[in-house]
Amino acid sequence: MGNIKTSLKEMMDIDGSVGVSLVDSTSGMVLGEAGGGVDMELAAAGNSEVVKAKMATMKSLGLKDEIEDILITLGEQYHIIRPLVKQKGLFIYMVLDKNKANLALARRKVQNIEEAMEV
Repeated sequence: MGNIKTSLKEMMDIDGSVGVSLVDSTSGMVLGEAGGGVDMELAAAGNSEVVKAKMATMKSLGLKDEIEDILITLGEQYHIIRPLVKQKGLFIYMVLDKNKANLALARRKVQNIEEAMEV
């Protein structure tokens, strides 16, 4: 079991990882971060709105399901938003260098680290 700081450091060890943060989706505030590459405070606030919008859309559609992750693909980066299973209202936000990352492996490693994370 890892605490937030340890878990974020483990995510930074994933090939291609540029930056990662743990975000409170209600407030948009960063609870912990490692690395960089983007303004994590600004990204946290904006991606909180992405999560809220997706959840509202799912509710409107009557989908009784959970978000596993949201992937945003840019020209040079992947952005992964992964809501925590055990701690509702929090999500992991990760930025990966598209040229250095193995997306499938990164998603799997983030899932494994998230499952062991203690908030």
